[in-house]
Amino acid sequence: MSTIPFEKYINFDFGIFYIPVVIFIITATSNAVNLTDGLDGLAIGTVGIAGLALGIICYISGNSNFAGYLTIMHLKGSDELVIFCSALVGAALGFLWYNAYPAQVFLGDTGSLALGGAIGVLCVLIKKEFLLPIIGGIFFAETLSVIIQVCYYKYTKKRFGEPRRIFKMAPIHHHFEKSGWHESKIVVRFYIMAVMLAIIAMTTFKVR
Repeated sequence: MSTIPFEKYINFDFGIFYIPVVIFIITATSNAVNLTDGLDGLAIGTVGIAGLALGIICYISGNSNFAGYLTIMHLKGSDELVIFCSALVGAALGFLWYNAYPAQVFLGDTGSLALGGAIGVLCVLIKKEFLLPIIGGIFFAETLSVIIQVCYYKYTKKRFGEPRRIFKMAPIHHHFEKSGWHESKIVVRFYIMAVMLAIIAMTTFKVR
């Protein structure tokens, strides 16, 4: 059963599609974080923010008093995942110290894919799959920008014989970079949006 944001008593059962859905969620989230890793500090910072939000949700879901008060699914033992989330956030902060602009170390595919997979697995374990596009809204937007760019490029090439683009460059953080924004400004503004999305995710437990 998976909880639905802004719905108090309705849960969704994937049924026989559960395993394919889980595979899709983990794979998609993993690749989404990988796509986000294009500017110094962008991916690791947003992963840390998402990890902090998920840590709070894990604790609330595992605490029967809080879960009962908020009328959300009580998942016994999920509060143990707070330890993992804390380690994730701590690692993100430690890495960000050296990955902030100008970066001295880089995530690479190995780091970004693993961190994205961890975010996806956490959402699956606490039955908050539908909350992932909100908590990981930055990753979702980055991936969507690539999909839109590629599809529009191929469509216009086939339709008009000459490919066209919606964004100056995809993923979307490169579009802002090509528009003249400084790398640090893009990263900080994406952090602000990530924090706002995390707050919105928290409000879904009460605003229903």
